[in-house]
Amino acid sequence: MASNTYYHSLIIILTYLATTYGLGEVIYAVNAGGDAHIDVYGVRYEKDPLTGKVGTASDFGKQLVIGRVPPGDQVLYQTERYHHSTFGYEIPLKGDGDYVLVLKFSEVYFNALDQKVFDVVMNNDITVVPALDIFGRVGRGVAHDEYVPFTILSNTLIVGGQESPLRSSKVKVDFVKGYKDNPKVNAIFVIKGRLDDVPKLPPLPREEDLDSDVEEPRPSANLPNSNNQNNKQSQTMKRRPSGPRTPDPYALDDTSSMLPVFVAIGAAIPILFCLCKL
Repeated sequence: MASNTYYHSLIIILTYLATTYGLGEVIYAVNAGGDAHIDVYGVRYEKDPLTGKVGTASDFGKQLVIGRVPPGDQVLYQTERYHHSTFGYEIPLKGDGDYVLVLKFSEVYFNALDQKVFDVVMNNDITVVPALDIFGRVGRGVAHDEYVPFTILSNTLIVGGQESPLRSSKVKVDFVKGYKDNPKVNAIFVIKGRLDDVPKLPPLPREEDLDSDVEEPRPSANLPNSNNQNNKQSQTMKRRPSGPRTPDPYALDDTSSMLPVFVAIGAAIPILFCLCKL
């Protein structure tokens, strides 16, 4: 019994290591507005710590199938937390080094541009995502991730060349209320590592790719065929019936040309008969 438990635990550990291979060290992950979840990469998202404290949890997105996301991870983009004012999460840090903040979003309500727009700010100081319009980025019901690489050095937050002193071993990430509806977030995770260590969403299909899905006529292939068909039709119209011509029975009848001869002979016979009697 003990050996079975040991092997079972070993399989779980190996599976976890296999699925998380290539990721940096995950130091924080939250499924905003939802329950705990382990994604396809082995990242464990904790239940939202703001439940019952700040803002509103919503699973309105569960009526949609979210694009760009495998079926097992739909919930990360279907549940969300929003608030009628600025709100945020405190993220623990693990010393100096490079980090990546990944913010997951999906617009599940609005169907137009410029309806929900808000900023994301780190450490109450540095705007890391300005004027985010999720629908404007990807449309409705489609996953969108924001990747924010940052560095911690001597209690200083460094993002995109901007510096901000830290007051503790945590950094606050705020979703700032603007003039266009309420700020929101679907899920968050942070790794200690580089941007290359973060799994990315598949790219959005380009318009030309969508257009290529519609079958179009191929001039190089169809044009010769159409010319051949036209040539065949013209040849059919000009073509003479195959085989020898049917003889014209009137053309072969010489009776009409011999009629005067027969008349002359018929007239000469009585004359000859009379002369013979003399």
